[in-house]
Amino acid sequence: MHPYILLAISIAAEVVATSARKSSQGLTRLWPSVLAVLGYCAAFYLVSKVMNHMATSLVYAIWAGLGTALISLVGWWRYGQRLDGWALLGMA
Repeated sequence: MHPYILLAISIAAEVVATSARKSSQGLTRLWPSVLAVLGYCAAFYLVSKVMNHMATSLVYAIWAGLGTALISLVGWWRYGQRLDGWALLGMA
């Protein structure tokens, strides 16, 4: 599979895992906790495979940047978290 596709799946898994971690209420709820652990395992496995084909600096910049922006949007949409000017500036 193309490295950019694997990277996109890795980012999606990380975003799902982070969202599930928020829903797990400190890992006290079983199914969101399981989803968080499995999501992070998938994300790290896939990103490690991507690094076999792309420069680590490029992979990490894309993975961290898109992951941060997407989880911020999920936080705004799902949890009603406010994105103030500093948050938007930081993501830009």
